Amino acid sequence: MASQQTNEIDDLIKGLRGNPGFKAYIVLNNDGVVLRWDQEGSKMPYEKAVQYSHHVLDLYDKGARQMNELFDAEDNNIENIRLRTKDYELIAAQEGDYILVVLYNGGNKAETSTEDDEE
Repeated sequence: MASQQTNEIDDLIKGLRGNPGFKAYIVLNNDGVVLRWDQEGSKMPYEKAVQYSHHVLDLYDKGARQMNELFDAEDNNIENIRLRTKDYELIAAQEGDYILVVLYNGGNKAETSTEDDEE
């Protein structure tokens, strides 16, 4: 069973690597412990993965507090966070006890240029 889950994760990461602009990934648990990180593509150092982990958990915590304040709903959980700038993009998605963080270069320039052309 555990090996099948590992294969599913490997397949997911292999698919992510095929996306244009893919830079790196990090898998962490809800306590912020880095379980896996990209050691092939960008060869992210472990210390950098821990830094991302800390900041992503902080974003989830602050976001959850703000959502509860705004919407008066204690059971609403943040499922994902997407931060996009002109040059970079970070997507964090939580599933159960794990969070997948994916980093992209370029901030999806194809989407941005299409939006700019329409204006």
